[in-house]
Amino acid sequence: MSIKHDWTIQELEEFYNLPLLELIVKSNILHNQLNNQGEIQVCSLISIKTGGCPEDCKYCAQSSRYQTSVTAQPMMQYETVINEAKKAIKRGATRVCLGAAWREIRDGKQFDEVLKMIKGITSLGIEVCCTLGMLKEHQAQRLKEAGLYAYNHNLDSSEKFYKTIITSRSYQDRIDTLDIVQKTNLSVCCGGILGMGEDSLDRLELLLTLCRRNPHPDSVPINRLSQIPGTPLEDQPKISIWEIIRMIAVARIVLPATMIRLSCGRVEMSYEQQALCFLAGANSIFAGEKLLTVANNSWDKDEEMFEILGLKKRPAFAKGALK
Repeated sequence: MSIKHDWTIQELEEFYNLPLLELIVKSNILHNQLNNQGEIQVCSLISIKTGGCPEDCKYCAQSSRYQTSVTAQPMMQYETVINEAKKAIKRGATRVCLGAAWREIRDGKQFDEVLKMIKGITSLGIEVCCTLGMLKEHQAQRLKEAGLYAYNHNLDSSEKFYKTIITSRSYQDRIDTLDIVQKTNLSVCCGGILGMGEDSLDRLELLLTLCRRNPHPDSVPINRLSQIPGTPLEDQPKISIWEIIRMIAVARIVLPATMIRLSCGRVEMSYEQQALCFLAGANSIFAGEKLLTVANNSWDKDEEMFEILGLKKRPAFAKGALK
């Protein structure tokens, strides 16, 4: 089977409008053909520099523009980060993502320290991902040389809706960052957030942007908005789990070889709901008690879920059927 890059919004709408069970069956058949359905990638996220971000993303607790419970913290020490990574690996994580509340990477001591962290974690034999904001080509190259496996930079939503959520950085800025990451031959991780007040067409247009990229992103995190007190979206109604499952199924159909990751918001999902997400095509999770600043499922709860559902943890550096 070949990868398709010329999807239309009409095709995505046709999938989206199928009866839910029919859609899940369709995505599950494709998922089974291309992936080991019982194998889930376990990722761990470490916030190495929390709070104080100058951006105005309306969903984010780390923005310095809003009065939230998160305050600016100094960068974590190298030894602390390595120890946190070792703990995650011991619990089964095969990818560790380092996140910093930066608008963009700036050359200097802090960036050098991040490069050191990447080298240290890579030497432990797992994949390392970073989400550090915008970057320049020479910085992407330095990350690659340090051993970085993947770089995350989310588009969040459609270009139209994005403008209502973020004004301090353009959609094109984000696309340009993805292009630099791709040019450097780093694995591209790019997804979005569901439940910010966007409509279904906005969600599908986000998927359309991703599935028209060539190559497709290697991983796509699907986040459910966490309503953070103090942010403009603190009173946003919770999006239905059925909408999340529907979007995962469409994502699996149009991004057949991509890792589809259940990210923020999984803590609110029952084992049964997560099982439906896995049936629809999700094959990656963020594990650990916290995702940057919001609560996440405990390691013990995830171990229990894996045992109940008969899931196995995907090894590091594994390649999909079409890669």
